[in-house]
Amino acid sequence: MLKRLPIGIQTFSEIREQGYLYVDKTALVYRMTHEYKYVFLSRPRRFGKSLLCSTLKSYFEGRKDLFEGLKMMELEQEWSQHPVLLISLASVKGGTVEDFNSKIDIQLSMYEERYGLARPGDDPGARFENLIKRASGITGKNAVVIIDEYDVPLLSVLHDEEKLKEMRTCVRSFFGCLKDCDPYLRFVFLTGVSKFSQVSIFSELNNLVKISMMPRFSTLCGITPEELQTQMLPWVERMAEELCLTTGEVLAALKKKYDGYHFARDLKDLYNPYSLLNAFDQCELKDYWFDTGTPSFLISMLRKFDTDIRELEGCIAKANDFDAPAENMKSVMPLFYQSGYLTIKGYNQAGDIYTLDIPNHEVRMGLYHSLAPYYISDNVLRTNSAIMKATMGILEGDMEGALQIYQAFLSSIPYAENASSEGHFQTLLYVLFSLLGEAPDLHTEVRTATGRIDMLVGTKNDLYVMELKIDQSAQKALEQIDQKDYLLSFKNDPRHLYKVGINFSTKQRTLDEWKIMSA
Repeated sequence: MLKRLPIGIQTFSEIREQGYLYVDKTALVYRMTHEYKYVFLSRPRRFGKSLLCSTLKSYFEGRKDLFEGLKMMELEQEWSQHPVLLISLASVKGGTVEDFNSKIDIQLSMYEERYGLARPGDDPGARFENLIKRASGITGKNAVVIIDEYDVPLLSVLHDEEKLKEMRTCVRSFFGCLKDCDPYLRFVFLTGVSKFSQVSIFSELNNLVKISMMPRFSTLCGITPEELQTQMLPWVERMAEELCLTTGEVLAALKKKYDGYHFARDLKDLYNPYSLLNAFDQCELKDYWFDTGTPSFLISMLRKFDTDIRELEGCIAKANDFDAPAENMKSVMPLFYQSGYLTIKGYNQAGDIYTLDIPNHEVRMGLYHSLAPYYISDNVLRTNSAIMKATMGILEGDMEGALQIYQAFLSSIPYAENASSEGHFQTLLYVLFSLLGEAPDLHTEVRTATGRIDMLVGTKNDLYVMELKIDQSAQKALEQIDQKDYLLSFKNDPRHLYKVGINFSTKQRTLDEWKIMSA
């Protein structure tokens, strides 16, 4: 009998007491809590941050019974019991100070009742400070403070500078007591998706250590390939049996779909745990991470910076460009990295330069489906219908028919005012072809020795090298394929090779010409 999968369960004690699967991260928990006192960790949503917070809570409460059989039992000798204040800001999404105070009041009141503390007033920061001191005084042990999803109130108003200023002041006031409470604290841990500047939020906590990009803690959240092939192997084998595949084939499919995250220069592979658990539960390779929705603030920031999404893929950057405070952004790159839509794919030590790209197929498809209403059409049914028809045409070797479908579809779309620039139309085509999915073997912006191929679309029998032009000609696109010698890289490919030149007319607002030639 396989253990139950803890889908949606973020409480460590429940997972351990009820016999759910737990991938052991306790050796890293021990190391982190003994090396530092004030810690901040940034990771994308659905990566196990809340479970990590709950694990820390059980550890500092001295729940030795919950750690039987885990690495922590080999490391910890004392098992001291500390008062733990775990505060979650995950539900503070109203975008107002009133909402923040209301949600915090509920949590503070619970702890005030537990420690017999009369409510001293309405100021959340003052109440928090009194709680820390009271809990420490009653128990005779320094308190542990854990703040989960600290940035949710800020992200909800990130696109509105005036509201962001108010919320930043509110959050800073709440955290301001931590430095003065230092003599009463054993450990402080904060998690979030995004990084806000130390000055604006934690101006007093100048000793807050950011471990988000430290190689030795890069695997603290997420599933490594080693953990997948050992602790989770029985579920891989069950999935292989259900799908009539070999274990190796399932591992390869899981890697393409859910692997590819890297959070430090050591480039240690990580899988999204939420997606893996759901894939094992349903024995299907679906886009589970995006079933939970794309944060609206990302779309708002794309509009604010008028982003050309193509420039984010394969981009080169310094750490300060993407591991940067969200409120000081000059582009969407920091938010895209911190939210998990981009990840580290390469590191050049000599120049201290990182290469960023989309982590895996699940993120790529989810991202472009989220962008489709903005760049293409908000009629999801019509868009998906056109894409599915085009995909079937390509699989059947009918690229001509697929392009005719796109031509008719695009000509029927009433474009918004922002769809007037050449860059917007280039991005529209880019998003449209990216949505073809994994039925065709699709690659965009493929690097060669002489340039970048706009699109590379492959099926079992055919391979299409595609170049896109705006207000020029299909012939011009074909000439670039020849001039750049794009076909050279595929001369040994056994499939039938085609070069495809496409021109998009901004006047007609659709594909007006294309040429398909056998190579």
